Amino acid sequence: MIQASFSRSGGHVALFNVHFFSEVLRVRTCMDVTIPQDPAFPPDHLWPTLYLLHGLSDDHTAWTRWTSIERYADRKKIAVIMATTGRGFYVDAAKGPRYEEFFAHELPAIARSFFRLSPYREDTFVAGLSMGGYGAFSLALGNPRLYAAAASLSGALDLEERFRKDLNFAPGTELGQEMELIFGDTAAFKGGPYDLCARLEAAVSAGNDLPALFQCCGTEDFLYSGNLHFRDHARALGVPLTYEESPGTHEWGYWDASIQRVLDWLPLRTNG
Repeated sequence: MIQASFSRSGGHVALFNVHFFSEVLRVRTCMDVTIPQDPAFPPDHLWPTLYLLHGLSDDHTAWTRWTSIERYADRKKIAVIMATTGRGFYVDAAKGPRYEEFFAHELPAIARSFFRLSPYREDTFVAGLSMGGYGAFSLALGNPRLYAAAASLSGALDLEERFRKDLNFAPGTELGQEMELIFGDTAAFKGGPYDLCARLEAAVSAGNDLPALFQCCGTEDFLYSGNLHFRDHARALGVPLTYEESPGTHEWGYWDASIQRVLDWLPLRTNG
């Protein structure tokens, strides 16, 4: 089912709520999609697209509920795709759903079958907050041919720190059991396939044309030290990285402001 509503504030934007079946996840799921409604563009115009990822305790509706993403995206004339992953970290779980396969491949194919979205890497971007910040970098570094740019807002970029120090992770706890289903042997975070620093090193060693990377975090955020760790590792590897920090915690006021900077930073082509 597709439902459309329209925003008249600052422009014309169509918001679609799409329910569909995923062959990869083997379940019915949904996505929210914002599309600019602008008569200056021809009917066959292919929109540049931002895949916008939610955090651990949210779902795909969070961005439209807690920010003005519709207005911001309309100003940039970009489509935004927001789908849900539950608490799956946007990875192919050791014992569970294949969310990386879904977000990197199936979701774009389904979205492009419903809407006039550009299929080109130069017009395809991914961004997210917290767990979604991890997901954005993980998807982009693991599939560098698919995205021109990726942005992490207050991302959980150091999983070992996140689940051991910040949350006192231990096997057998409720959180530990959940993480083991997703990541398998969580003792192997460091240097393993879910370690973003290791994934970055692998992409550099392979000589991949990396997406442009944007990273920001509030200096009072509990994920701040993990963000510094990833930033310093990227710099040590000589990887270009746009990094910003400012006073702020892990909250929507910070992300509402940050997503506007991300949209300003995206390398959008003049002609789409």
